[in-house]
Amino acid sequence: MTTIAMILAGGEGTRLTVLSEKRAKPAVPFAGKFRIIDFTLSNCVNSGIFTVGVLTQYRPHSLNEHIGIGKPWDLDRARGGVRILQPYQGRGGQIWYAGTADAIYQNLNYIQEQKADKVVILSGDHIYKMDYRPMLRYHEDRNADLTIALMPVPIEETNRFGIMTVDEQDHITAFYEKPKDRDKGNLASMGIYIFNADVLVRRLSEGNEQSPRTDFGKHVIPAMLEANDAIYAYRFNDYWVDVGTVDSYWATNLDLVQGRPALDLYSERWPILTRSEERPPAKNGPQAHITQSMISNGCVVRGTVINSVLSPGVYVSPGAVVQDSVIMNDTWIGPGAVVQKAVIDKQVVIGAGVQIGVGDPNVPNERMPDKLFAGISVIGKSATIPDGMHIGCNVLINSDREQAHFPADGQVKDGMTV
Repeated sequence: MTTIAMILAGGEGTRLTVLSEKRAKPAVPFAGKFRIIDFTLSNCVNSGIFTVGVLTQYRPHSLNEHIGIGKPWDLDRARGGVRILQPYQGRGGQIWYAGTADAIYQNLNYIQEQKADKVVILSGDHIYKMDYRPMLRYHEDRNADLTIALMPVPIEETNRFGIMTVDEQDHITAFYEKPKDRDKGNLASMGIYIFNADVLVRRLSEGNEQSPRTDFGKHVIPAMLEANDAIYAYRFNDYWVDVGTVDSYWATNLDLVQGRPALDLYSERWPILTRSEERPPAKNGPQAHITQSMISNGCVVRGTVINSVLSPGVYVSPGAVVQDSVIMNDTWIGPGAVVQKAVIDKQVVIGAGVQIGVGDPNVPNERMPDKLFAGISVIGKSATIPDGMHIGCNVLINSDREQAHFPADGQVKDGMTV
């Protein structure tokens, strides 16, 4: 039996605001030295799946560079290995993937080239550890056409997921894609599908211009239910989180610092693999004070860091305080600066005496009240914050901002956007 994995990694990730402005969501740095997609790639190879297609679309350059030929994951192989699958101009004229199912449909030739019997379809933007082999056995034991991994979620979050109804044998009887009402239950799809390859090819090929099957949740799964295909739910009870929002991204990073989830990033039995940057070991100056934080290689800490995550190359100047924050690669934090409850992208310069996150956390962002409301301020890549600037809560500062973009009075009030 030949099993291959197809990882959907082309998402724009608009809920992450400026963090995914210049990169696909799966390429966003996470937990210091990792990228979000590292978890799905590592799950594949740790589960013995060494033929992996990665479907990219939105701003793929960072993701392509990170994956390369797959060497860090042992996916640089003559047979199988990793293949980056991007949209291309075909005779039909279509270029962009129109949805999750359409992305797979446009790459059916790759699946058929691999002579796959089973296709594991995965999302590249979730944080979890999972051995796919028990789910594959479960799929075979039930002679399933499709098996979907599920787990219960809080009822108030059901509108973010595909919600399923199952019978006593875990046979799926109904599927609701992101239902607005809350009476459909709370058994959520994790975006992990196992298809028999022949069924996948047949069901995707049945769509037409009048009724295209572009999305699994909206089109393919309902059509399979109507056709009485054998669709089963596989229950997963371990740690899994969709870090698709600013607050979930921030909270999941800091949960790891606190050791709350049972997610050992450095387990020898189930390692999370990544493309490591060649950096010197982290250095702490004589005035450094670090509490319950994750400090990556190449960092220099001469100030105070509390309950925070620092990616490689971050510099914290003397007198600076970083608390409850996620700081990405090569950001420079000036003397006396205070950074609280913030997510700061790569190569940001924070001037001397700057204060970030000091204000009223209950004032949502004026332009994105549905995305920035939890008191977290976000600063985009390569922004420069002028000395002495006071930046409140739920503030969004876009990429590449310079002194001329900031208010002359030095105040970026709660909920403002620069």
